[in-house]
Amino acid sequence: MFDVDRWIEIWVTITRNKTRSLLTCLGVFWGILMLVLLLGSGAGLKNGIMGNFDGFATNSVFIYTDRTSEPYKGFNKGRYWEMRNRDLENIQKNIVGIDAISPMIGSGSMDKNVVYGQMTGTFNVNGVMPAFFDIQSETVLFGRLLNDLDIMEKRKVCLIGSKVNETLFKKDEDPCGKYIRVNGLYYQVAGVIHPKSSSVNINGRPEESVFIPSTTLQQTQNGGDVIHLLAISIQPDVSVERVINDITVLLKVQNEISPTDPQAVAFVNLAATFGTFQMLFTGIDFLVWLVGLGTLLAGVIGISNIMMVTVKERTKEIGIRRALGAKPFNIISQVMSESLLLTAMAGLLGLSLGVFILDVFNRILLVQPPSGDGETFFANPEVSINTAIAATIVILISGLFAGLIPAWRAMQIKAIDAIREE
Repeated sequence: MFDVDRWIEIWVTITRNKTRSLLTCLGVFWGILMLVLLLGSGAGLKNGIMGNFDGFATNSVFIYTDRTSEPYKGFNKGRYWEMRNRDLENIQKNIVGIDAISPMIGSGSMDKNVVYGQMTGTFNVNGVMPAFFDIQSETVLFGRLLNDLDIMEKRKVCLIGSKVNETLFKKDEDPCGKYIRVNGLYYQVAGVIHPKSSSVNINGRPEESVFIPSTTLQQTQNGGDVIHLLAISIQPDVSVERVINDITVLLKVQNEISPTDPQAVAFVNLAATFGTFQMLFTGIDFLVWLVGLGTLLAGVIGISNIMMVTVKERTKEIGIRRALGAKPFNIISQVMSESLLLTAMAGLLGLSLGVFILDVFNRILLVQPPSGDGETFFANPEVSINTAIAATIVILISGLFAGLIPAWRAMQIKAIDAIREE
């Protein structure tokens, strides 16, 4: 049951020496403030860096070919080989754990290779399948993405990036259904896309690219069934290294490459890159908590020391209360309640101020114009509700521990000795 008189007594005791109480609270206040600011800064760094990879599957792998480094079955060292449609089909059929897979076929970029009316521009041209946009997702500004019918029927349609759209068409004009000339051939615009990621670019920036169904591009540029790059995303909870190894073995067998050749099959493992970033941010979080809790511990020790002094000053009072029949729990609970109140007030004030500072800083960042390349390394510094709750729990536990030793010291005071003390 809540005892108002008891808490009024605790408050009077704390405010009896305002300067000492204020300086005592300052250590806890500063410790929690630093913890919140460090956690928010760590979150801002993580949001900024990971935001640059937004839209990319975190478990994606890109495979390409390189010259052989070993002779094999009559082929000389240094042979250049190419992936083909049969490689794609066999990977889809035999490799377990693949979530999405798409070929990427580049087209030789000529000067002013994309034309609409009197408007021209030089842009990248890539042949892909619909699954590519599950690996590298894009924001659709107009129209639609490529679909399976486009692949099956080898339709002469295309997607254009936002920069291509700005170059060829008027502002806010819907280009869908219009025909543009790409490398000398006409394609109907099916949609306009803008990348979610500003940092990872495979075969050129998506906003500066034209995407054509891979089967159509293979036919129109007379390149046969050659595939320049394979984009693959791995299913959750499946070993990326195992899938890469299985694909590498399959490609070497199908293309008569030495099983021990370390160079012929090359890949870009974005899954490993994302894993490295996650480990980095985990380490940063651990370091932040370590530094923040260390600073908080110093404040808690300060409160514990002041409570020891307070108990010493109130020795006679405690002795009289015990002589009048005060139970041990009453003495212990009062000392620990005073410690808890001091810690909670200082800690919650530090927590509130830290969140306020982070919010102000975030608002300043939001009004700043983005950099020219759209990349950022710090964004939306914040403290999650779970972190705030955890910090509050730490504050309360710290307050109880700060009062534990002084409370035990108060219980060692004998009533007759305390009454004799002047």
